[in-house]
Amino acid sequence: MERTRCPARFTRALAAFSVSLLAAGTLAAVAPAAVAADTDLARNGGFESGLSDWACSAGSGAVVSTPVHGGSSALKATPVGSDYANCAQTVTVKPGSTYTLSAWVQGDYVYLGATGTGTTDVSTWTQSSGAWKQLTTTFTTGSATTSVSIWTHGWYGTSAYHVDDLSLVGPGGAPVAVPAAPTGLTAGTPTATSVPLSWTASSGATGYQVYRGGTKVAAVTGTSTTVTGLTASTAYSFQVTATNSAGESAKSAAVAATTAATGSTGGGNNAGLPDHALVGYLHSSFANGSGYTRMADVPASWDVINLAFGEPTSVTSGDIRFSLCPVTECPNVESEAEFKAAIAAKQAAGKKVLISIGGQNGQVQLSTTAARDAFVTSVSKIIDTYGLNGLDIDFEGHSLSLNTGDTDFRSPTTPAIVNLIAAVKTLKAKYGSGFVLTMAPETFFVQLGYQYYGSGPWGGQDPRAGAYLPVIHALRDDLTLLHVQDYNSGSIMGLDNQYHSMGGADFHIAMTDMMLTGFPVAGDQTKIFPALRPDQIAVGLPASTQAGNGYTTPAEVTKALNCLTKKTDCGSYQTHGTWPGLRGLMTWSINWDRFNNGEFARNFDAYFG
Repeated sequence: MERTRCPARFTRALAAFSVSLLAAGTLAAVAPAAVAADTDLARNGGFESGLSDWACSAGSGAVVSTPVHGGSSALKATPVGSDYANCAQTVTVKPGSTYTLSAWVQGDYVYLGATGTGTTDVSTWTQSSGAWKQLTTTFTTGSATTSVSIWTHGWYGTSAYHVDDLSLVGPGGAPVAVPAAPTGLTAGTPTATSVPLSWTASSGATGYQVYRGGTKVAAVTGTSTTVTGLTASTAYSFQVTATNSAGESAKSAAVAATTAATGSTGGGNNAGLPDHALVGYLHSSFANGSGYTRMADVPASWDVINLAFGEPTSVTSGDIRFSLCPVTECPNVESEAEFKAAIAAKQAAGKKVLISIGGQNGQVQLSTTAARDAFVTSVSKIIDTYGLNGLDIDFEGHSLSLNTGDTDFRSPTTPAIVNLIAAVKTLKAKYGSGFVLTMAPETFFVQLGYQYYGSGPWGGQDPRAGAYLPVIHALRDDLTLLHVQDYNSGSIMGLDNQYHSMGGADFHIAMTDMMLTGFPVAGDQTKIFPALRPDQIAVGLPASTQAGNGYTTPAEVTKALNCLTKKTDCGSYQTHGTWPGLRGLMTWSINWDRFNNGEFARNFDAYFG
């Protein structure tokens, strides 16, 4: 908490390539059949057929007759505002094969690349003073890769760029057949606002589309999802189709499900929370300008109280310690016995008290199994000593950074991330179904994964961008609440491909909609981050102007809640659903809210009654 995050502009380095020359006298011996079979797989790479086979973001592309490099046409694409004029197409390729991507370009900044290669995605770029320049890059497909996306784009705030004679040369991919319709579609136990679905995989499918009453509501890569934003006590019908580069299958047989009555939460780990909960952080181990608040003095409005903070003895030790604020810093601090008694009293009143690990100054990196085990042991000791209900993960700074090559949130390889997931699963197994697990990542670590993740199509970006996504995904069945910090952040792009800034309703609506709708990670449509349930989501805000950048007035908070739960008061951002089961709000912090005369808690109580 209280940490500023401003996404930086990411720079690129132009790759240098070398060409191996055939030795004289061996020409006949080294002319393999595979080379003769290579072909140009890019469709309409000269743009002689208009924009056929190309998709350009935000309507940014057009075909012009001048300037051209060859033929009579070329692409002209114009970045506008937060859109950088990306034009792309999907091409069928062969697994384990090498391809050369090239194009002639001109413009202030022009980029060329390929994603979904199954190995290392590639990109290259150039600045041009007006003359045509050729960009070239190569890649090798993975052992199971049958299609890739090739793309070109400009950059924010620059003038139009031009592309012509684009080619992708390599072995032609075998024809891909449209997959058969999925079978075995079943519905799990519904909640009042969601229905879990699962089905049998279709051979050759790379993704699935989920339909509710004939309307597409989700796109996923796996064989299960949870459809959210539903109305209580209502019958629904669902179908699923399978997709790949050849197209979309027929719809599966329909399955019917009826949502539970209002107030029911069905599966998941709701841990006895009220339908709408107020979550706050209590400065228990330190003082700041907000003053120290004793546990017994925490107002009854707060349903989840996160003790801030448990911190490591060193960044890599995994050994977490917690102690009350020293009396020299907090003259009104209670005794240990009073603190424990007050926790028990809160719990008797139905409140949950958690230990929050991390914060602005408590970087934790579980890079080794020894650190993982020390984390489990030390966190267990804190929970047992104070009789707590669970754990809040508030890793900030460089606690979570993706290693190079860790490009799939569904199967992370970075040790610090793998070990954190394992440690939390161990704690959950130890304490059972009543264990409350919450997370408070910054938007930088979550929603920024929509644009940047792993090595991605950009290369060189901050490895923390989206680094929480593997943790959230792996623990989604154990997760009680996710309350992303919608503050101390730069502008973030929403699913509308527009940037949204802190402090207004639109920012909270757009950031929350992403978690309740799901989104492709780093623009890769084969890697869709699945939606969370609305009962797992609380919107995170600062309690006052002193608590962090991005303070949002009660009127704007109310607008955000109205849009998310009722689809009224929506501003420039239109949500992809309506979620009356949204769990509630989180704030930094209880102390700052008391300092601000309880404005945040009063607004929550007035809204949810």
